[in-house]
Amino acid sequence: MPIFEPEFECMPVDELKILQLYRLKKVLRIVYENVKPYRKKMDERGIKPDDIKSLENIKYLPFTTKDDFRENYPYGLFAVPMEKIVRIHSSSGTTGKPTVVGYTKRDLETWSTLTARVLSAGGVTSRDVVHIAFGYGLFTGGFGLHYGAEKIGASVIPVSSGQTKRQIMIMKDYGSTALVCTPSYALHIAEVMKEMGVDKSELKLKYGLFGAEPWTESMRREIETRLGIEATDNYGLSEVMGPGVSYECLEAKSGLHIAEDHFLVEVIDPETEEQLPEGEWGELVITTLTKEALPLIRYRTRDITKIYREKCSCGRTLIKMAKPSGRTDDMIIVRGVNIFPSQVEEALLEISGVSPHYVIVVDRKDHLDELEVWVEAEDAIFFDSMRKQKEMIDKITEHLTQALGVKTIVKLVEPKTLERSMGKAKRVVDRRDFLKNYEKS
Repeated sequence: MPIFEPEFECMPVDELKILQLYRLKKVLRIVYENVKPYRKKMDERGIKPDDIKSLENIKYLPFTTKDDFRENYPYGLFAVPMEKIVRIHSSSGTTGKPTVVGYTKRDLETWSTLTARVLSAGGVTSRDVVHIAFGYGLFTGGFGLHYGAEKIGASVIPVSSGQTKRQIMIMKDYGSTALVCTPSYALHIAEVMKEMGVDKSELKLKYGLFGAEPWTESMRREIETRLGIEATDNYGLSEVMGPGVSYECLEAKSGLHIAEDHFLVEVIDPETEEQLPEGEWGELVITTLTKEALPLIRYRTRDITKIYREKCSCGRTLIKMAKPSGRTDDMIIVRGVNIFPSQVEEALLEISGVSPHYVIVVDRKDHLDELEVWVEAEDAIFFDSMRKQKEMIDKITEHLTQALGVKTIVKLVEPKTLERSMGKAKRVVDRRDFLKNYEKS
């Protein structure tokens, strides 16, 4: 499989670290001179850019969080004047003001190159037809991978999200060979194909490049089986750039190669904020090394992962990160037990007769937390006797309780009952939040 930029993706590690330090020093001077919030934070710590003389010294620098975006909304973290900004994207803003990100012309060129790496690593070449079912607009997913696909010379179908039956018709008629979307939407496409009577053999799909939400190895196997494709993961976030931060290679599918020539990464303990050694799970922190419009220093992603360096069969020397297991702000605590939605998904996919569509509902009754999981079952279950249904519920309940370490109540719902998302799936309903707000009012 060709590597898009072998001079960087396969660079000897010692040379890569020299390049990172050079770029880190440069970006620190830029933010100190041009971004008032960074200058203020560094001055408060008594740190000047020239004090950072090694990559290890990064631990002395202040963190950046989403609160910094909100406090400096909309353009207060930009390092260049607005006349140099050629593109603006933003998050959905579901928890308050959206985070606004800007790009210079060079930033867009860098972004296209990095998403071209993602697609190349996932098997896509100039001979492929790339079907992009991410939403276009302020969300970064659609545009980011669109320009990467064009950069490698592939044919791009910018379908955007929604109208799933139309998506399937287009894939079938236009000969799409690569599908780009969220993993949960890929499963939904497979579901609708079955309803329409469209077999995977009628499509020319070969590759799936999925991101924007955590997904498990079990879900990968489910998608690959249902759609008859090879599925790879890729990772990015709007604040840092969008897709293109890290990506799996088709050869190994064992961890995501981080674009270290553009991003310096750390993993920290989210509670103590101390750096953790390679191989330990914690919160991913990213420093951008080449962004012009919006350079970020030690940005706390809230994503839980680990980083590790190993020899890869693809030939890339870039450090890897594990598939994120969840987010610190997605983690729910039930009776003192930490639970991530990915744990529920992994456990459910081990049980035949149920689908990977589920919702976790957390409530509080008689001052005690209660965990309930709503699971879509196959049609046949609802035609069985009540005894058979109870046996299925008992089986799922026992399996989830063992997997999660906390008593779980299971509710079976009919197929297609739970809401489908064209973007990131909504997995958790925490009714305790309502109680907290009610008690305060």
